[in-house]
Amino acid sequence: MSKKIVVVGAGYWGRNLVRNIAALECLYGICDQDETVLKSFLAQYPGVAGCSDFSKFLIDDAVDAIMLASPAEFHYIQARAALLAGKDVYVEKPLSLNIEDGQSLIRVAEDHNRILMVGHLLQYHPAVNKLQQMVSEGTLGKLQYIYSNRLNLGKVRREENILWSFAPHDISVILSLTGELPEEVTCNGGSYLHHRIADVTVSNLSFPSGIRSHIFVSWLHPYKEQKLVVVGEKGMAVFDDVETENKLQLYRHSIQWRDNIPLPNKAEAETIPYDSGEPLHLECKHFIDSIETRNPPKTDGHEGLLVLRVLAACQESLESGSPVLLEEQPKEELDYFAHPSSEIDQPCEIGVGSTIWHFCHIMKDCVIGERCKLGQNVLVASGVRLGNNVKVQNNVSIYTGVECEDDVFLGPSMVFTNVVNPRSAIVRKTEYKRTLVRRGATIGANATIVCGITIGEHAFIGAGAVVTKDIEPYALVYGNPARQHGWVGQSGNRLEQREDGTFFCVESGEVYEQKDGRLHLKT
Repeated sequence: MSKKIVVVGAGYWGRNLVRNIAALECLYGICDQDETVLKSFLAQYPGVAGCSDFSKFLIDDAVDAIMLASPAEFHYIQARAALLAGKDVYVEKPLSLNIEDGQSLIRVAEDHNRILMVGHLLQYHPAVNKLQQMVSEGTLGKLQYIYSNRLNLGKVRREENILWSFAPHDISVILSLTGELPEEVTCNGGSYLHHRIADVTVSNLSFPSGIRSHIFVSWLHPYKEQKLVVVGEKGMAVFDDVETENKLQLYRHSIQWRDNIPLPNKAEAETIPYDSGEPLHLECKHFIDSIETRNPPKTDGHEGLLVLRVLAACQESLESGSPVLLEEQPKEELDYFAHPSSEIDQPCEIGVGSTIWHFCHIMKDCVIGERCKLGQNVLVASGVRLGNNVKVQNNVSIYTGVECEDDVFLGPSMVFTNVVNPRSAIVRKTEYKRTLVRRGATIGANATIVCGITIGEHAFIGAGAVVTKDIEPYALVYGNPARQHGWVGQSGNRLEQREDGTFFCVESGEVYEQKDGRLHLKT
């Protein structure tokens, strides 16, 4: 037994966790308040510890992890207790019943270096993984519309309504397919078995990219239906989890215009093959792998929190009857702003007041200072250091080996390198060279900086320049290869030389003088 795991709650869904964790030879204990249920499981799994008192497993040093399949109202209390006890934690959806508790669990997990995973099962379904691959590869073209139906007769719950019970799986998958959070949600429904608990809801999600989605969930339906339809400009995919075969199909329908009339051109369904495997078994194995490698799981606390934010907004709309706008980032969650489409690997350091916009990738072990501004499609690689108030424009990749001091400006699509003689077939990760950009320097649009050099403080690199050697402080350089064509002051304006040999900035009135061949601000 490589890891020792306790399953808490062996009822309707927990029994499936018990079965899979036992098959993976990691089942150490079972906790359930129903003594009859507990006795039955212990007879089925001899040698496994059993207890109705959750706290006894928390003080057992042999336990590596806790898997919670208890009612949702207990998720926060039990998960927090387990994390504080030094256990890795898997929580069945939802992560918690409010955003504040979800944020708290993430902080506790990170502070204690614990794995926190949320049971969003569809993310581990091989058919859904294939669908995600198809969307990523552009098989469906630009996404336009997604809808999901998750319908059944029962199981009716009383600790949460149908929205919180059925919808988290679909929200998780839809967010993964769109790669963004909705900017507005509306939700309506009906309560028939209990006047305060919704049995049926329809949620509509509007995304910044123009994608629309709706989620229809009900436990008062005459038959079972679990279907996800993804519509793109090049095709339509249908994932039907009720089907025993042909669960994933592709329809390459198209629309042709004739005399300003749209005519559908229908195509036969194509069955899409995908890897086999029971989703829950794959999910449980993923949790064990995360425990062993200490790598964040696919559905970690942060992913769970995104789903929680959408659920909370839908619930608010359900209660108010009005649309609800989602903030791009909860103010209380982070000291910096990061757009939901960006990926931020942990651990990394991001300073207070920094902003990270669409489609950025911040890799682990990098440091970004305070009040930095990163435009769209920026990569900050591992080991990079950015000082305070660094401004990075769109489409810039800052590779390992680069360090920028305070107040540096990196223009649109400028290029850093970190290897002098790169070859695809030869790995040269040990040969990365350091590039240092000193305080206040500016690098113009589309400039290329060959690695292993230092750009002096307040230097100005013109647009399109190719810089191959060190640049003096305050130097104005441009061209290919870049050559110096004068001096600039701290304001970025070209300096005028006076008769006494000093240099003067018309805007600021500052005077500069040369000493030992280098320019200095005269004091």
